[in-house]
Amino acid sequence: MTRRVRRRTCREREGRGVRGASRVVSAGPEGEEDAAAVEVDWRALPDDTVLQLFARLNYRDRANMASACRAWRALGSSPCLWSTLDLRAHRYDREVASSLASRCGSLRRLRLRGHEAAEAVPGLRARGLREVVADGCRGLTDATLAVLAARHEDLQSLQIGPDPLEHISSDALRHVALCCSQLRRLRLSGLREADADAVGALARCCPLLEDVAFLDCGTVDEAALAGIHSLRFLSVAGCRSLKWATASTSWTQLPSLIALDVSRTDVPPSAVSRLISHAKTLKLICTLNCISVEEEQLHNPAVFSNSKGKVVLTINSDFKTFETMFPVVDVKAHEVFNQCSWSHKDKIAGDTMTWLEWILSQSLLRIAESNPQGMDSFWLQKGTALLLRLLKSLQEDVQERAATALATFVVMDDESANVDPARSEAVMQNGGIRMLLDLARCSRESAQSEAAKAIANLSVNTKVAKAVAEEGGITILTNLAKSMNRLVAEEAAGGLWNLSVGEDHKAAIAVSGGIKALVDLIFRWPAGTDGVLERAAGALANLAADDKCSLEVAKAGGVHALVTLARSCKLDGVLEQAARGLANLAAHGDNNDNNAAVGQEAGALEALVQLTGSQNEGVRQEAAGALWNLSFDDRNREAIAAVGGVEALVALVQQCLNASEGLQERAAGALWGLSVSEANSIAIGQGGGVAPLLTLARSEVEDVHETAAGALWNLAFYYGNALRIVEEGGVPVLVKICSSSGSKMARFMSALALAYMFDGRMDEVALVGASSDSSSKSVNVEGARRIAFKHIETFVLTFSDPQMFSMAAASSAPAALSHVAEAVFIHEAGHLRCSRSEIGRFVAMLRNPSPILRACAAFALLQFTIPGGRHAVHHAGLLQEAGAGRVLRAAAAATTASIEAKIFARIVLRNLEHHQSGTST
Repeated sequence: MTRRVRRRTCREREGRGVRGASRVVSAGPEGEEDAAAVEVDWRALPDDTVLQLFARLNYRDRANMASACRAWRALGSSPCLWSTLDLRAHRYDREVASSLASRCGSLRRLRLRGHEAAEAVPGLRARGLREVVADGCRGLTDATLAVLAARHEDLQSLQIGPDPLEHISSDALRHVALCCSQLRRLRLSGLREADADAVGALARCCPLLEDVAFLDCGTVDEAALAGIHSLRFLSVAGCRSLKWATASTSWTQLPSLIALDVSRTDVPPSAVSRLISHAKTLKLICTLNCISVEEEQLHNPAVFSNSKGKVVLTINSDFKTFETMFPVVDVKAHEVFNQCSWSHKDKIAGDTMTWLEWILSQSLLRIAESNPQGMDSFWLQKGTALLLRLLKSLQEDVQERAATALATFVVMDDESANVDPARSEAVMQNGGIRMLLDLARCSRESAQSEAAKAIANLSVNTKVAKAVAEEGGITILTNLAKSMNRLVAEEAAGGLWNLSVGEDHKAAIAVSGGIKALVDLIFRWPAGTDGVLERAAGALANLAADDKCSLEVAKAGGVHALVTLARSCKLDGVLEQAARGLANLAAHGDNNDNNAAVGQEAGALEALVQLTGSQNEGVRQEAAGALWNLSFDDRNREAIAAVGGVEALVALVQQCLNASEGLQERAAGALWGLSVSEANSIAIGQGGGVAPLLTLARSEVEDVHETAAGALWNLAFYYGNALRIVEEGGVPVLVKICSSSGSKMARFMSALALAYMFDGRMDEVALVGASSDSSSKSVNVEGARRIAFKHIETFVLTFSDPQMFSMAAASSAPAALSHVAEAVFIHEAGHLRCSRSEIGRFVAMLRNPSPILRACAAFALLQFTIPGGRHAVHHAGLLQEAGAGRVLRAAAAATTASIEAKIFARIVLRNLEHHQSGTST
């Protein structure tokens, strides 16, 4: 799950909506359309309604919508729409900044992603900017941060994280302090250092600074922080090099300090006790995931009990104790994170709870990311409920971070998409699915993407996936997959990918329009956006495994989309899913035309053959699987050979002898499929394919040696290949499979391969080869023949029940033969399809002097003609054309034949009569 995914079409659509009346269908609470549709004249909408519509769009869609008419263009430039700008989901550089500058005179709050975006902020010319929130700024430099501060002197809040600011030093921090005297909040992650000069500059130049967070920083001067007398909220979470003796002494002198966060540090219990005892204004210390504090509290639960209403918050704490910090404020326990419950009653309490929400969302996300041992009890008993409370926060970034934490804490292993079932079900049981789906339906794209990511990860669990589907999640994710925001569409595609694993959900995804949405995603963004492409291709691959959905995938253009990826994309994850999708589409050859359609798509076969040489094993495996499925179509089989498929697959089977079992099975299977053709079979033998197939046939894994045995069976039909198998030591290999494999199919096909090899057609070429090397090869062939016959006979006898066969021989009643047929039928053999020449070969064997071969041939024809087999009618027709009835009757009556051969021949005759009567009616 694995797990972790333009505007012109939108513009034209919205433009048409303005020029005339249109039908608008409202969505019900579950995303379903109301039956009643109303006519709306968009031109008659009041200005304030249009402004509300504008406010729910990102800036690009807003610009598109504003281009519809003059009136909307004027409204689209209203200052109230441009006081806040979120650029995280879009490309943002100096060119974009220049195009937006004319609208940003009243910009007050800016959110962005990436150090390149931070470099372009001055281009907005938003001198009145008050707040900057940035993430993904690992590459941010001192110079960029200094310029940003210098151009925005009215800045009151600066938050950059959670990615570490590895290139930011104390010099940049001093520039911020000197330029931004109105600064009230400073939250930075991963600073290399915050030395005494830099922190002292903040204390001198920023008299209003009340909220400082240095998260996961290298070094912080503890004593200098005590000089920021205006400080009310301080966080040093994740800082591992603090001198706690100094900190616990100096920070008690802060005259206004209300709350302190030392989570994920090595703070000792003694420092916590000193702060609680001596800091007069301090009401809260947050110590989440502080090992020594938690251990002390476990050994001595009353260690912080004499805190006079102050709270020491650990993972063992009862989170209802928040209300004790402000006893004069009457707030119910379940409302402790409802800011409306606090802010109108006590401003300090409201500010504290707002800060605490932010701190908790940060720490819980970090804990979820690191996934330390021993946290299961916390997550199940408290952590899940806490995250879900934060999901209802009025702070947008807290909401999004809580959703991200929910997406993260359930994942145990990214590589294998392993999700903890207890944690994911705890989210479901606490009502989290509905809450996440509601968040996914909000108008904020950043919240949509994080909610969709959480839904996607949780849906790896089948119980949660069912709940998501029942709550209308498939329709919601389908709608998000149509988003013009790549991050939203990517995570929605990931959710559909995980949900499409369940057979019950495939049809629902198709009904909701999800297949078309996924196909459209592949063409919406360039090949470099691997996340969205891999998820879309992976979801289509899952859906294509279903017979009915595979038709919908093909109808929606999925064949062309997946082939396009296979031909042009360079990313292994995308290529693997594209090849898997083509393999699944081609797997329904008997039920629809997708197999032929894939083969006829321009460049499809060439791309798959080329992918068998990929450096990525997963790509090679899925490409080989696709070629295996495609080779069931006669035209595809020859076309694959024409584009070099035989040589590529022989090379692959030679290289995969130490690879995964899946790759070995598919490589052997692809050669099995191609070897149905005489020309391909001979080319495989001459190209060196026999030896590696024999190596795979030695595998202890049933799927591997079964497919290898199938390929060798086809190859052995031609006497040149049969001799190569003997010369390469293949007889003992096939004998071992025939006698000891746990797979009936493997034993059956190895017996047939041995029968082909020693029915007399190889003798002439063997004698010719022996003329240049004394008589050793001739003798070896004869010895191998005896061994082969012995084990063929043993194989046939394993299906013989003396009592049952004696009763069948003595009775003319059809029921007696039916009982034998049911007992000896190998169900998988009913899927095998033989050519006219192969059926003729078995008919010829019925005349062979060897009673063992006659019994083996009759047994094989029984398997191929038994009613209910996929190709039984086809085989019966070939036998009728070959005049096999007379030969079968002779075999059934032969005095020298074994009882098994006679009974099997009688059953084949009965099968032919059954098919003939069915055809005539």
